[in-house]
Amino acid sequence: MGLAVFDIGGTSVKYAFWQEDYLIDKGSFPSPTTWIGMKQELRRVKEKYAEQYLVEGVAISSPGAVNQADRVVEGASALPYLHHFPIYDELEEMFGCKVALENDANCAALAEVWKGSAKGLDNVLMVVVGTGIGGSVIINGEVQHGAHLFGGEFGFMLLNETQTFSQLGTAVKMAQRYCERKGYPIGTVNGEEIFRLAETGDDIAAEEAEVFYQSLARGIYNLQYSYDPDLILLGGGVSNKPDILEQLEKRFELILKQVGIAPFVPKVETCYFKSEANLIGAVYNYMQQSNKIRGTENETIAK
Repeated sequence: MGLAVFDIGGTSVKYAFWQEDYLIDKGSFPSPTTWIGMKQELRRVKEKYAEQYLVEGVAISSPGAVNQADRVVEGASALPYLHHFPIYDELEEMFGCKVALENDANCAALAEVWKGSAKGLDNVLMVVVGTGIGGSVIINGEVQHGAHLFGGEFGFMLLNETQTFSQLGTAVKMAQRYCERKGYPIGTVNGEEIFRLAETGDDIAAEEAEVFYQSLARGIYNLQYSYDPDLILLGGGVSNKPDILEQLEKRFELILKQVGIAPFVPKVETCYFKSEANLIGAVYNYMQQSNKIRGTENETIAK
């Protein structure tokens, strides 16, 4: 007995079967351009698993703002056909079993709390650095979605009078600013190249790299002293940079000197899981949702 697990992304859908605490029988397919096409591919994978295993349920990591109470995916994503209709109902009818969905960033955070760098910790923030800044808020071991399903959308936070965390704290935006200042077409130099140029004497690259480091450190510092979590996890491509934690520590020290009364440095770790994080987190979300349903049923019986 186990779960069919899917990680739906803008370009591809990863899948695996969860059995006895492991992901097995993994694969992927290109993300279809229509909801009909997506359902056909999801059903194909589930039926393939059903030939070999007893499929108890389906766990899905999805883009967008997953409203678990209303059983819809709100917001927007690269796959617009996933949004604003009774997706749970359609999937459960098609699969013939329980389905649990959660936002992809929240799934990644749940994976870390369950079995990764934050294992054993109840209160954790994840900051995901990609094209913009996203993330997740975990309190008492559970995702905090917020009143408007914007929990973890740290990128909206202003870091100065006009610019947000997403505009200042990513390597993608750093590379764009560098290209603009150099008069290069946007996209001709990437973040990794900016870091290398900064170390080899390119003054503009060094200035933009410093803006990135300071902004990322400032955003994390603000989150630490707003939520006071046990740990802040750093995800996204920049988390693979070997010296990223060392660079942040240097900027934290400068911030603490500037503030004066701040008593401690934020504790930051990079994520343990990489490509399978969303799949593992989707499984944990399924387990949490199943426990909630069983708990509600037990309360009803007791009454």
